[in-house]
Amino acid sequence: MKILITGGAGFVGSSLALSLKTSYPQYEIYVLDNLKRKGSELNVARLTKAGIQFVHGDIRNKEDFDPIPPVDALIEASAEPSVLAGLTGTPDYLINTNLFGTVNCLNFALKSKANVIFLSTSRVYPIKTIETLNFEESDTRFVLTDDQPVPGVSSKGIAENFPLDGARSLYGTTKLASELIIQEYQEFFGLKTVINRCGVITGPWQMGKVDQGVMVLWIAKHYFEQQLAYIGYGGTGKQTRDMLHIADLYRLIDWELHHIDQVNGEILNAGGGVESSASLQELTKICQEITGKTIPISQVTENRAADIRLYVTDNSKVTKLTGWKPELGIKEIVTDITQWLDENRTALEPILK
Repeated sequence: MKILITGGAGFVGSSLALSLKTSYPQYEIYVLDNLKRKGSELNVARLTKAGIQFVHGDIRNKEDFDPIPPVDALIEASAEPSVLAGLTGTPDYLINTNLFGTVNCLNFALKSKANVIFLSTSRVYPIKTIETLNFEESDTRFVLTDDQPVPGVSSKGIAENFPLDGARSLYGTTKLASELIIQEYQEFFGLKTVINRCGVITGPWQMGKVDQGVMVLWIAKHYFEQQLAYIGYGGTGKQTRDMLHIADLYRLIDWELHHIDQVNGEILNAGGGVESSASLQELTKICQEITGKTIPISQVTENRAADIRLYVTDNSKVTKLTGWKPELGIKEIVTDITQWLDENRTALEPILK
C-alpha cells in the first residue's frame, strides 16, 4: 500500500505515519507538511530515519502535490487547528488551509483513485447549543445529564446527530465545510471516504499551546514548574473534556484503512469518551501526582471567545460499526507524556517552556 499523510510532520500526522511504518514496514508512506507549526521540524528527522518520505510542501498549493506518486490512501491530517485562529486579524490562512487545502487533497485523491480518511473535529458542533445543554456541577467537574433539550446528547456525551445550526468558530466551520465537500466527492465522484470527528487528541510529540494541545501544555507547565490559570466559568477549573491518546486514534485509522468499504461515506465521532475525561481541576491533581510538582494556578473568571463548558464524545456509533473503543485513560496519558518530556527535555524545553 502507498499512503499520503498531509500535515504529516505535525503531531497527529507524524504519529500515524510512524505507527503505520512500524506495523507495515513494506508500505510506502509519504508525508506532506509546510513545517509552519513550531516543533514540527523535530519530526522530520524521526520520519526520515523510519524510512518515510518527507515532502516539504503546502496543501494550499496544488503543485506541491506533484512530487508525490499516485497513492492508495490519503489521510488528511493537516489543519490550522486553533479554535482562536482567525478571530483576531485575517482568517485567510485558516480558510485557505482548512477548506481550499482539503479540496486540493480531494483532487489529488481523485487523480490517484485513493481512499480518503479525513480528520475532522468535535468543533463542528455549535457553541451556543453546547453551552445551553443541561449539566450538573459536581465538586470537581461539570457533567452532562440524560435530560436534554436537543437530540444527539446524553450522559454518554455528544453523538453524530447533534444539531449543526449555529456558529462554531471559524476553525470548526472550515472543517464542517470540508466535510460537506467530501460528501459530494464521495457521492458524485465515487471516492471512498470516512470522516472522523475527533475530540481532544493528545500524546507524546504534541507541541501544546494555550489554544490547542491543552493536555500537553498542562503537563509541561507542571514539569517545567511554571504558572497556569483556570480561565472562564468562574475560574474553578471545572470545565471538562475527553482526551484521546494518539495510540488509540491510530488503532481506529489502521482499521479504517483496511476496512474502508465498511465505513465508506460515514461520519464517526471518535474521542476518549466519559471513561477518559477530566476537568482541568482533576487534570491538575493527576499532574501533581505524576510529576511530583505543584505550581501556582491563578483564576480568571471571564470566559474566552469560542470556549465551551464541557465536551465529551459519545463513541456508540464508531464502536458499533468497527468494534473500536479507547483503551488508554487520563493517568496513562499523563504518565506517557511525562516520560516523553523526561526523555527529550533538552529539545522540548525551548518549545514547551
